[in-house]
Amino acid sequence: MTVDSYNIEVRDDDGFVGDKASKGAFWDIVEKWRKALRKAGEDPFGKTTTEELTKKRLVEELEKGDPDAAGIVQSAVEEFSQQFAEVIRRFLQTMEWRDTEAIVIGGGFRGSRLGELVAGRTGLLLRADKIKVDLEMIHNDPDDAGLIGAAHLLPPWMLKGHDTMLAVDIGGTNIRVGTVELNIGKSRDLVKSKVANSEIWCHAEDETDRSGAVARLVKMLENQIRWNSKEKLALAPVIGIGCPGIIREDGSIDRGGQNLPGNWESSSFHLPSSIKEKLTEIGGFETMIVMHNDAVVQGLSELPHMKDREYWAVLTIGTGLGNALHQPRCEEAEITPSADPTTV
Repeated sequence: MTVDSYNIEVRDDDGFVGDKASKGAFWDIVEKWRKALRKAGEDPFGKTTTEELTKKRLVEELEKGDPDAAGIVQSAVEEFSQQFAEVIRRFLQTMEWRDTEAIVIGGGFRGSRLGELVAGRTGLLLRADKIKVDLEMIHNDPDDAGLIGAAHLLPPWMLKGHDTMLAVDIGGTNIRVGTVELNIGKSRDLVKSKVANSEIWCHAEDETDRSGAVARLVKMLENQIRWNSKEKLALAPVIGIGCPGIIREDGSIDRGGQNLPGNWESSSFHLPSSIKEKLTEIGGFETMIVMHNDAVVQGLSELPHMKDREYWAVLTIGTGLGNALHQPRCEEAEITPSADPTTV
């Protein structure tokens, strides 16, 4: 398949358009409505700060809680959906996105009932404006999708004979490392692949720098290697990584990594090489690392479900708004690996 564009930076007078459809933007709206009620002394959430609220709590209030609290949630969902719809309109006005038939919604925010409500309301707003684009929820759990998609960074023949591979999903809040069970024998298009084991670390809650983050990431990978050995699984000597930002062909980060701990965009930093220095081999074979933008990788997990689409895109709602535009590859096309397949 072809990735036509990703991490495009659409701007308006207020800055990046995508910032209006981030997880933080939603909570800012919740706080705005709470502030209005506080002035009247009627905040139904009491002394609980907005930072302490959870998506689960908001859903509970919406379904069976205090009417005023439910009103805040409804108002936040509506306002955020209006903003999200406007963001999508702006993306569809770009040359790259103008032929988009479907948009897959992923990211951590999607993995909740609130995310589903936002997607449903946003879809209605777009249809009311006669904008012909389908909004679809990502098939896999968003956390799993960010790992499963890494398997699609490689042609299936490179993974043949292996049961599993390692995958990393780096976000502005969390880093997740896991083992993807490939199940190539059951499905060549990897539609049967799944996350067999994983570990998550919320780096945003820890005071860590870039070196500390890489060290923790390597330790998590080592944990997965030991788990595969214990389970007697044939682990491929491959690590697939999804990372925020524009990823150069050599695997370095050009820009877009501002939410990561430390400076990941430095010309002296190369994440794949930093990992390979510590994990030179997996199962007696030289480690190969493939890396791409995290929204691209999460979108790739949808590839088996998008064979009837000419142009389709993914929007991941998280710390930021990730975006990528895809075209399906021809089923019989062969992929030729690069001369140096160590990093992509």
